[in-house]
Amino acid sequence: MGLRAAVAGASGYAGGELLRLLLGHPQIELAALTAGSSAGAEVTATHPQLPQLAGRTFVATDAAALADADVAFLALPQGESAALAARLPDELTVIDLGADFRLADAAAWDRYYGGPHAGCWPYGLPELPGARAVLAGARRIANPGCYPTAVALALAPLLAAGLVEPADVVVVAASGTSGAGRSAKVNLLGSEVMGDLSAYKVGAHQHTPEMAQTLTAAAREPVTLSFTPVLAPMPRGILATCTARLRPGVDEAAVRAAIAAAYGNEPFVHLLPAGRWPHTAATAGSNAAQLQVTADVTAGRAVVVAAIDNLGKGAAGQAVQCANLALGLPETAGLTAAGIAP
Repeated sequence: MGLRAAVAGASGYAGGELLRLLLGHPQIELAALTAGSSAGAEVTATHPQLPQLAGRTFVATDAAALADADVAFLALPQGESAALAARLPDELTVIDLGADFRLADAAAWDRYYGGPHAGCWPYGLPELPGARAVLAGARRIANPGCYPTAVALALAPLLAAGLVEPADVVVVAASGTSGAGRSAKVNLLGSEVMGDLSAYKVGAHQHTPEMAQTLTAAAREPVTLSFTPVLAPMPRGILATCTARLRPGVDEAAVRAAIAAAYGNEPFVHLLPAGRWPHTAATAGSNAAQLQVTADVTAGRAVVVAAIDNLGKGAAGQAVQCANLALGLPETAGLTAAGIAP
């Protein structure tokens, strides 16, 4: 018998993706599948793509249901994980896919989220320098947000190498509608999003301080960034265009070499051949990130474009990757870097 995983918020998009990945995991089996308003409903009524779970029902979300497992994934709305996590046993490995434990700065939490600051857990982006040593054996892990994952992978190596100015970072990123969750919203109806692109929360998105926190750690000095998120007419995927002003004397060869050195041995992060640009479809259904980099010599800026699946490397896939590290399993178990395009 393998290790047992419980999933809180299993009726949502990220929760459903967790179920799909865990069903294919060679060393983990599913324990309790909890939900809020869907408690008592059949799992396959919500997730018909998972016929292996026919006959299973969602149960109410409580600490007792989750504690009977080796690892618990909390795929809950912002603000709901902290109270639940406080009631879970210390020896249980807990991966929070929400924002509750990502920010170290209580003032930033209050400004962008509001309410009590629950604290900060180890940050679950294994490809960052030193992260694997912290995540190995960890009992509490904060899974990064989807936008911050793409942005950190794109820019952290350049900032760490001192190739770009930390005070002049600009990100414009488009996301599929599943990033907004499964709750019904008028602005996310098919008729509203089809054939349309729209910016939202410009200059005020809640992922901004998380990006700044991660990039500041990489640069070892404060990073200031402007972030514009864009809603795209697709169900899943993120395409992030990340730019920063080049330091004097830095050319395209240097920025490309920094990205290549950072990810040359990574199973999930891939620098594409020169001239080939990332597509969201190429990462769909995978835990992969695809990157391309250039130097815009006219503007004096480095440009890194990153594509990920917001439900994969941006949520459930990354959570499984972190769980593998925490539980002492092969990091790639149950995951793939192969997308499902077209």
